[in-house]
Amino acid sequence: MTEPKTKDGQPDLSRRRALQLGAIGAATVVSIRPALAQTAGSILNCEIPVPGPQGAGQSIAADGSLVPNGTAGSFPGSYRPFKGEDVKRALRGGTLPGTSYDQSQAYVKYIRRLQQGQSGFTCYASLQMPR
Repeated sequence: MTEPKTKDGQPDLSRRRALQLGAIGAATVVSIRPALAQTAGSILNCEIPVPGPQGAGQSIAADGSLVPNGTAGSFPGSYRPFKGEDVKRALRGGTLPGTSYDQSQAYVKYIRRLQQGQSGFTCYASLQMPR
C-alpha cells in the first residue's frame, strides 16, 4: 500500500496520523465498555447501612437525622444494609425493601445526608454519577 502524498510529493503525515489515532480510539472504546459495564454492576451491588456504624444504637427521624432510640416518630435502623439498586429505585420514588412508605422516606433522607467518610457515602455518591 502506498502512503498518501501531498501536492508537492511529500508523505501526508496528517492523514496518516489521523488514521493511526482512529485505530487507537477504536481500541480504547472496546476496552472501556466492559469496564463501564462492570462498574455499573458494582454500583448497583454496593451497600448502604442505615444507619452506619457512626449511628449504631440510634434511630432515624422522619427528617433523616439520627435520634436516640425510642424518640417519638422515629424508625429503628435497618437490620441489613440496602443494595445500591434498591436505593436507586427509592431515590426515584420507590420504597426500600421491607419498609413502610414513611420509614423508606426517612431512610432515603438519611442516605441523602451522608457525607464523605461515613459508611455508605461512596455507594450513594456513585449512584449520583451520570453515565
